[in-house]
Amino acid sequence: MATKRQAALGFIFVTVLLDMLSFGVIAPLLPKLISDFLHGNTARASEYIGLFSTTWAFMQFVFAPVLGLLSDRFGRRPVVLLSNFGLALDYFVMALAPSVGWLFLGRVLSGLTSASIPTATAYISDVTPPEKRSQSFGLLGTAFGIGFILGPAIGGWLGLHNPRLPFWVAGVGSLVNFCYGLFVLPESLPPERRQPSIPWSKANPVGALRLLRSHAELLGLATVNFLGYVVHEIYVTVYVLYVIYRFSWNPRMVGISLAVVGVCQMIAYPLVGPVVARLGDRRTLLIGLACATVGFVMLGWPSPIVFLAAIPLNALWSLAGSTSQSLMTRRVSPSEQGELQGALASLRGVAMLIGPGLFSLTFAYFIAPEHLLPGAPWYLAAILMLISLALAWAVTKNEAKSGKNDKTPDKTPIDGLTAVESETF
Repeated sequence: MATKRQAALGFIFVTVLLDMLSFGVIAPLLPKLISDFLHGNTARASEYIGLFSTTWAFMQFVFAPVLGLLSDRFGRRPVVLLSNFGLALDYFVMALAPSVGWLFLGRVLSGLTSASIPTATAYISDVTPPEKRSQSFGLLGTAFGIGFILGPAIGGWLGLHNPRLPFWVAGVGSLVNFCYGLFVLPESLPPERRQPSIPWSKANPVGALRLLRSHAELLGLATVNFLGYVVHEIYVTVYVLYVIYRFSWNPRMVGISLAVVGVCQMIAYPLVGPVVARLGDRRTLLIGLACATVGFVMLGWPSPIVFLAAIPLNALWSLAGSTSQSLMTRRVSPSEQGELQGALASLRGVAMLIGPGLFSLTFAYFIAPEHLLPGAPWYLAAILMLISLALAWAVTKNEAKSGKNDKTPDKTPIDGLTAVESETF
């Protein structure tokens, strides 16, 4: 039974890893492909890239709650497989795209079906005891880190041979994962724990957020996550421009620093399990948010040495993401885990719509001669993290007072792991 559970978790790990690798593989080539379709017009290509990102985020915002509810009603397995197949179709469409419009269609398909990560998180909640969920969620974070490091490097190397080749490789990877899961992946949500019907009133972003409002601590933790999603966009929008502007780093140095970010995150995620085992979820969450707050202040400091020193400290922010997920999964029933992850994916979509503009405009405003505070975006990120820290401390006080210290498994009916394992495996 335990062996089967480990095999299932291994497949979920590979699913997330392949998703991140595939995304990273096409990242260096997509802007160039768009530019080629637009006859080298960089300005228009930049506009299209922004439109692609916004469209993908909007599709996530709208459809993630629907897919989350579908996984609660019909099980996690079909939704994960649908996502893998949808991603494969997306990459194949882009590999064959004769125009920029077909690339756009591919991004729409990807945004529509990209539920593998939220559903994978719900899957882990189904098959993992509450006291081990933080460690399992940290495993997904390791997959993110590996994909972040290897994906762009593989994509850049493949693109030297053929600019369309990375899209084919990404598509084949997703299709192979779909086929593997079709024959190997067991269902994690037994029929008696599924929703009896789909509550269509919740199958939209506004309806999905009702679940988050159903519990004060759940709403507070979801807000902590949302602020984290917004802050994470600073890496996408400001990081490269900032280090070039402030430190005059060349592309090689920028690439090295980004690799360091990925390596530090990959190292930090496996620490989640041991730290939670020693300190509990609540304290680990607060430590992760505190490290992020200090780290962002250091990233805004006018010194390249301080900037580089901040990267490993900021990577400990990873401790907060896994533990907040773990704490939230304990506050909903097994039949609502997909709905919870769908609601969080919607919040992530909103953050992807807000974050890029927030940090890029802040950077543009504060590098003007009359203001001249280039580190302002990082200081803004630190302020948002400080708010998250205060909020997390407030909404988890009851657990600290109860003396649970988050290390004792909940003895409520929503745990029921033995029943899940016996029915599923």
